[in-house]
Amino acid sequence: MTKEQSTVSGTLSRVMVGEIVSSGTRKNWKPTLLPIDPEAARQLHEWLASDEYDLNGMGFDFQGTDLSGGNFANAWFTDAVLVGVRLVGASFYRADLQSADLTGADLTEADLVKANLDEAVLRSARLDRADMVGASLCDADASGASFRGTRFLGSSLIDTDMRGADLTDAVLDENMFEIKVDDFTLVRGLTGTVFGPITVINGDSSRELAGAELEAWIGARGGQVQVVPPRRAPQ
Repeated sequence: MTKEQSTVSGTLSRVMVGEIVSSGTRKNWKPTLLPIDPEAARQLHEWLASDEYDLNGMGFDFQGTDLSGGNFANAWFTDAVLVGVRLVGASFYRADLQSADLTGADLTEADLVKANLDEAVLRSARLDRADMVGASLCDADASGASFRGTRFLGSSLIDTDMRGADLTDAVLDENMFEIKVDDFTLVRGLTGTVFGPITVINGDSSRELAGAELEAWIGARGGQVQVVPPRRAPQ
């Protein structure tokens, strides 16, 4: 723990003991570790001490912290740096994580329902058993990420880079599924319905797969997905 983390941690501990009424302690939750960056630690501390506003973490560097189990519903993490941060079981319901850097972050069993992850970096992140119902990951880089058992029901995956990603036992339901994959993308046990198409990249070449071809490609790798035609716009 750095000197800055220790100083802010001591302040936070005093706050949690009783300098602020219990209603201002975010239901007695506090991070196991605070960010190394003192400005990010201060922003987090002020938010913990108040129930009057959602956390504004836009552009802050949260590296070094452990936010597991925290409730960040409706929070703003646009352009935030969360590289390697533990976020196990945290709630990001309707949170804005657009363009956030979550490289190597641990979001196991996190609540990302209706979260905005457009243009986010999720390289090598762990999102096993995460709930991503209605989330948006358009133009996100999720290469090498793990989504084992993740629920993608109704989420938007458009131009999402999932080369080398692990989608074992993930669940889909009428998803926009215009992802980029390669021979290292794992889809064993992947189930549900999608619109497609996906882009399979092999070296310098690529090809689009839709309809029966897409079903066959996933089926040959142990998944069982049905490709459905896009819904017609109302007349």
